[in-house]
Amino acid sequence: MAESDWDTVTVLRKKGPTAAQAKSKQAITAAQRRGEDLETSKKWSAGQNKQHLVTKNTAKLDRETEELHHERVTLEVGKVIQQGRQEKGLTQKDLATKINEKPQVIGDYECGRAIPNNQVMCKIERAIGLKLRGKDMGQPLEAKPKKK
Repeated sequence: MAESDWDTVTVLRKKGPTAAQAKSKQAITAAQRRGEDLETSKKWSAGQNKQHLVTKNTAKLDRETEELHHERVTLEVGKVIQQGRQEKGLTQKDLATKINEKPQVIGDYECGRAIPNNQVMCKIERAIGLKLRGKDMGQPLEAKPKKK
């Protein structure tokens, strides 16, 4: 067996700063004093738990202008809802409870601020007994025969 000659070598080296130390305010100012080039960038929502993303429709609503806007319920529809509700003797809150929506939804539909939702419109139509869509808006809702 041949023995190999191993020389012992000692290397003394100073470790560089860790990532956390390099990002500290003190390290940045020290590097600036030494005249080193620094590159800083701020990341969007860094260190936050962002789970809710902005959807396209939300972004469109934020940038809403005269040319680009969401369709809203017309005031005619709002007046039909209001008249039908009053004929039945219901308040906005009563109607909202009847169709399982918030009272603000009914207020928005009556004032013309709501973006039309066919499911909500259908619920309101059935609750007040008047049509809200189509040519015969405001006419009584025809009772469909129940299937056996």
